[in-house]
Amino acid sequence: MKRVLSGIQPTSSSFHLGNYLGALKQWVELQDGHDAFYTIVDLHALTIETEPSLLRKRTLASAAQLIALGISPDKSTLFVQSQVPQHNQLGWLMECMAGFGEANRMTQFKDKSSKSGADSVRVGLFTYPMLQAADILLYQTNLVPVGEDQRQHIELTRDLAGRFNSRYGQTFTIPDGYILKTAAKINDLQDPTSKMSKSSDSNSGVIEIMDSPEVNVKKIKSAMTDAGSDVRFDEKEKPGISNLLTIHSALSGIAINALESEFAGQGYGAFKSTVADVVVENLRPIRTMALELLEDEKHLIDLLHEGATKARVVAAETLQTAYKNLGTVA
Repeated sequence: MKRVLSGIQPTSSSFHLGNYLGALKQWVELQDGHDAFYTIVDLHALTIETEPSLLRKRTLASAAQLIALGISPDKSTLFVQSQVPQHNQLGWLMECMAGFGEANRMTQFKDKSSKSGADSVRVGLFTYPMLQAADILLYQTNLVPVGEDQRQHIELTRDLAGRFNSRYGQTFTIPDGYILKTAAKINDLQDPTSKMSKSSDSNSGVIEIMDSPEVNVKKIKSAMTDAGSDVRFDEKEKPGISNLLTIHSALSGIAINALESEFAGQGYGAFKSTVADVVVENLRPIRTMALELLEDEKHLIDLLHEGATKARVVAAETLQTAYKNLGTVA
C-alpha cells in the first residue's frame, strides 16, 4: 500500500466545518487502501505565541476530534509531532539543504512578514517549511493530501529530497501531492466570498464542530444570504445561498440540483432551517464522541503514545539512513 501522511495544527479547541469537509473527511476515506500516518503538528503551532496550558488542551482536543471524525488508531498511525524527536533532527538537515532564497519565497512567510514586518515574525515561521518537509520525508511518504494552497510546500519537499538523494545517495522517497477535491469548499457564513477560517474577523460565520447544536443553528439561520428568495446555486450572484447549498449537499449526499428542485418556491427561511438540521445531526455524534474521549484523558493519551511509538520506529530508520549517508559517525 502507498503511504499517506498529513498533519494539522492544534491552533483551536475546535475544528470547523471547512476543515472537516475540505480535508479531514478525505483523510478518513484514505485510511482504506493506504498506510496512513496522521499527525497533530504541535511544533508548527509554536510560530505564534501560545499559552502552554492552551497548547496542551488544543492538542488533546484535536486528537479527540480526529478520532471522533473517523481517524481510527487501528487503521492509521495517529500521533503528536513533538513525541517523535526525529522530526526536529531531520528538520535541521533540511534547513542545511535549503537555500535562503527558497525559504524567502515561501508564500506564508512572505505574506505575514509583508503585513507585520520581518522583525515581528519569528524565525520558526521562516524555517517551518523545512520542518514540514522533514515531517513528510521521515515516513518515506508516497502521497501527501493537501489543498491547492499547499502545492508550493510539496514542491519544496520534493526539491529537498531530490537534492539530498543526488548528493548523498538514495535516502528519501520523493512524495507526490494528493490534491484534495475542491467540491466541498466551505465559505464563511457571514462573508460567503471568503473561505471559512478560524482567522476570520468574526466567529459568527464559522461552524465549529465542538459548538453546541443551539449555537450552530443560530449561526446558520443568521447566515448572510442574497437578494431575492429563490434557492439556486450561483456563486457570483448568490454566494450565500450557494454556500449553504454546498454545505447541505456535502453532508447529506444530495446533489445540488436536486436540492434546488426540492426548495423551489419555499424561500430562504425553510431552506436555512433544513440546512441547520442537517448540520446539527451530522455533527452531533462527532461532538458527543469527542467529549467522551476528552473525559477519559488517560485513554486518549495512551492512544497517542501508541501511535508515536509506531511512528518513531519508521522515523528512526529513516534518520539513521540519512545520518549514515551524510557521513556522520555512528
